[in-house]
Amino acid sequence: MLHFGVLGPLEVTDERGPVGLKGPRHRAVLARLLVARGRVVPVTWLIDDLWDDAPEGALGAVQTFVGALRKALEPDRPPRTPSKLLVTAPPGYALHAESVDAWRFEAAVAESGGLLAAGKAEQARVLLDDVLGRWRGPAYAEFADQDWARGEASRLDELRVLAVARRTEAALASGRAAESVPDLEAQVGSHPLREDGWRLLALALYRTGRQGDALATLRRAREVLRTELGVDPGEGLRRLEADILDQAPDLAGPVPPAPAVGPVGHPFVGRTAELAELEHAAAVAAAGRPRLALLSGAAGAGKTALARALADRLAARGWTTEWGACPESGGAPEAWPWTWAGAAVDGDPVEARFRRRREVAAHLAGLTATGPVLLVFDDLHWADEETLALLTALATGTGPVLLVGTYRSTEISAGLTEALGRAARTEPTRIYLGGLTEDEVGEVVRALAFREDVPARVIHARSGGNPFFVRELTRLWEAEGDAALRTVPTGVRDVIRHRLARLPAAARTHLRLAAVLGQDVDLDVLIALAGDEERVLDSVESALLAGFLVEEDADRLRFAHGLVHEALYDDITRARRVRWHAAAAGAVEARRPDDVEAIAHHLLRAGTRADASRTAHYARAAAERAERRAAAHEAVVLWRATVEALDRTANPDPRARLAAVMGLVRALAVTGDLALARSHRADAVTAAEALGDPLLTASVIGSFDVPALWTANDDEPLSARLAAAAERALLALPAGHGAARARLLITIAVERRADTGTRGGEAAREAEAIARGLGDPTLLAFALNGRFLHTFHRAGLAPERAAIGAELVDLATRHQGLVTFEVLGHLILVQARAALADLAAADRHATAADGLAERYDLPVVGVFTDWYAALRLAVTGRVAEARTAYRAAAARLTGTGMSGLENGILPLALLCLTAPDAPADADWGPHEPWARPLVLLGRGDAVPAVPDPPRDLLFEARSCLHAMVAVRTGDRTAMRRLHAALLPAADEVAGAGSGLVALGPTALHLGDLAAALGRPGEAEEHYRRAVVVADRAGAPHWAAAARQRLRATRPAGDRGP
Repeated sequence: MLHFGVLGPLEVTDERGPVGLKGPRHRAVLARLLVARGRVVPVTWLIDDLWDDAPEGALGAVQTFVGALRKALEPDRPPRTPSKLLVTAPPGYALHAESVDAWRFEAAVAESGGLLAAGKAEQARVLLDDVLGRWRGPAYAEFADQDWARGEASRLDELRVLAVARRTEAALASGRAAESVPDLEAQVGSHPLREDGWRLLALALYRTGRQGDALATLRRAREVLRTELGVDPGEGLRRLEADILDQAPDLAGPVPPAPAVGPVGHPFVGRTAELAELEHAAAVAAAGRPRLALLSGAAGAGKTALARALADRLAARGWTTEWGACPESGGAPEAWPWTWAGAAVDGDPVEARFRRRREVAAHLAGLTATGPVLLVFDDLHWADEETLALLTALATGTGPVLLVGTYRSTEISAGLTEALGRAARTEPTRIYLGGLTEDEVGEVVRALAFREDVPARVIHARSGGNPFFVRELTRLWEAEGDAALRTVPTGVRDVIRHRLARLPAAARTHLRLAAVLGQDVDLDVLIALAGDEERVLDSVESALLAGFLVEEDADRLRFAHGLVHEALYDDITRARRVRWHAAAAGAVEARRPDDVEAIAHHLLRAGTRADASRTAHYARAAAERAERRAAAHEAVVLWRATVEALDRTANPDPRARLAAVMGLVRALAVTGDLALARSHRADAVTAAEALGDPLLTASVIGSFDVPALWTANDDEPLSARLAAAAERALLALPAGHGAARARLLITIAVERRADTGTRGGEAAREAEAIARGLGDPTLLAFALNGRFLHTFHRAGLAPERAAIGAELVDLATRHQGLVTFEVLGHLILVQARAALADLAAADRHATAADGLAERYDLPVVGVFTDWYAALRLAVTGRVAEARTAYRAAAARLTGTGMSGLENGILPLALLCLTAPDAPADADWGPHEPWARPLVLLGRGDAVPAVPDPPRDLLFEARSCLHAMVAVRTGDRTAMRRLHAALLPAADEVAGAGSGLVALGPTALHLGDLAAALGRPGEAEEHYRRAVVVADRAGAPHWAAAARQRLRATRPAGDRGP
């Protein structure tokens, strides 16, 4: 989300940091639109506001400014797509901003009044501290002299004065009188004629024990008012003076709160507004609503320090705090930051993900039973997919939980980008950390150096206020004096390198060896690598004193900051790096032989310096362990590395390589990369056949455990190749291997789903019989899937498909490990119930499928339920909404690897909304022979012969399109054939069995065909049935169309309602 800042110079930020706004007139246009608060600003007004004397071409210039702003504000918006933010609205433009600091400030000031009235002074103070801390200067600072900004800037300034006064009242009521004095001094200096400021200042001074200063303040107020206005102080000031002189008991405030516990280690300076914002999020979470806060900024900006400061504050108040850091280098298991909750699980990948989340949620529920909980996840830019999925899942949960994630705004991974998009639904608190101010830098330097005469300005200029850089420069200045600040190259890594150069050569070498081991260092492994314990311990001591390392305990070290580790690792030459990784693998293997992930990591980093067979062994072990933990993305990387290592061995074992390829196929299928999984599977089948082992070949062919819903093959040649291999394996398979035979038969059924012959259906039925005889629920689920794919050889089979879907759901609920088939069963029932016009049942199954997808992290399911949601809008006659929903569903389909479904489906869906009226011509893909004739008819062009449609999920839809064409062209042969083909589906909604499109009751089209064929009696019967189906579906527009046709079939004197 974009955040607009006007409480100071105009700025725009997003999760990646500041957004560039180009020149002053671009900024002026944006500010002018923000002043309008979402209302339309006519172009003529913009021209008048931008120029005293508008030049020729001013209109074009404004359009250029707006275009540039749109590119800056919505960089990911596809070309020619209308802007949703800076919109064109005659006679000008409007900005639909959601997050503006001035609007939040105004709302907070209003809320603070209610909190004070309710006696919640501390909450009011925290809230006002937060919003006042967001002011960076005068409102609309660079435009304050412009007529169009002056009024709004003045209004906001008045609000700020009110906010300062209310914050003071809240501080006084909270026992924080001393904190209020500096602000009040500034307040009366800026607004000396406001009596309330003098009253509050005097009261604050009195409550801090400064009775004389309080009376002197009241005397100053009297002099100012008499001199400037010629009046005496009002009743409030006079009464306060009398009360102070009398030392009235009611002037005493509450007892000041105990000071907050601050973080240990580096001085924590500044970030007042940011901490207040996090405190506000914590207050919301403590009330029982989970909150997610995201801290971003450049490396060294202080994200971890801010999170630790928050953790210390909340811990002092009784919160439970847990901390998880995402490791930079490989070797750690997936979901490593969640290990505090016992998140490691084994088993079926889909169910294991759910069990892990349930285990984490259960652990968290136990913690929240005793009070609120803070969970911090540091360095999310290095996080794996499962860590991010768990984080965003918990953010939508329940209970008093505050989740804080930190990440570098300059290193946002693809996985983190996707996770941030998912997290946006929870409206997280987003905080971007820029640099410290010069005064704050001075405070840090003085705290570190224990001196007052510090070069704060120079260090601020060199560091840009980056806290880590400030500390490094301070250490450099302490060691080498002012000259070092002028001679060392600019850049934090250069400063680290310069400081490292001051260490002994042995210490530098040992630190680089430690960097090879990772951010966290096992001291025993480091000593084993270096070979001299005493020298290593001396080096460690030097590095600890220099601030490069931190001791975790007697055996473990950690680099003080990721930048230190990165600078050291990057400076190791490649030749030395691969050799050290190879040695590290041996050292870890000797001390922690079961740590296969770390050993594999070092061997893979060692490349050709490591023995290829050893690398393959550990990579495979780590891949298998990743699969057992349901860490599919990690498993893909490791299985691929295993295959590559095996290919480098002198005499590769073909069976080992085959096992690795099939491991890669499994992992790719779980991650959703079905196209690549199928390609590798075909290669594995070829390799298995070459070995001449029919059982091995059968196991490879039958191991692709991915349910199929769509009846078109994404890759026909590949399907034919796999089906042929399965047939060959069947012939070679020895007797007595029923399960292997069933899997081969299922493969034939699935891969021949689009064939017109009978072999696929026969194979599915035989496999089902074998599975039932063996009593194997998993095998039966696969066989039912195969039979489902062969229930499209004629129209009207929705009831049979509904029975298959119901059995799959029942089977999955009675047996573990069949989650994906439970989802398949629900999706089949969505299609079948939609075809049978039972939308209430279809809705229930769509909801159930979505629930399973959410629980088990199956994003592709949402593709199908989104299409069903669009279909449902079409059925109920909400055409405009359906059109929008179809476009959104089509966008989500892109990139899923289901090219057989994606190609041409959106134009077909939009055509079904208006048919027989056709929109403009489009890329119809495989649907062109049935869709384009309607376009040609609309233009009055000749129509080519329309072929019979393939027998698949869209058979009824394409047949009804063909029927429309046949009726309009008078093709009686086609009409008779289509009437006979569609008749078994007379009680269904045409096309709805696909779960994608709907063309009205099939009976409506049957009536049109019968009427055109001169069969009025049949037509009337069909139209009556169409009314029944339309009413059952809740489709009044279809019912009205059927009734209109029904009236038209009757004699002229008998056309009642």
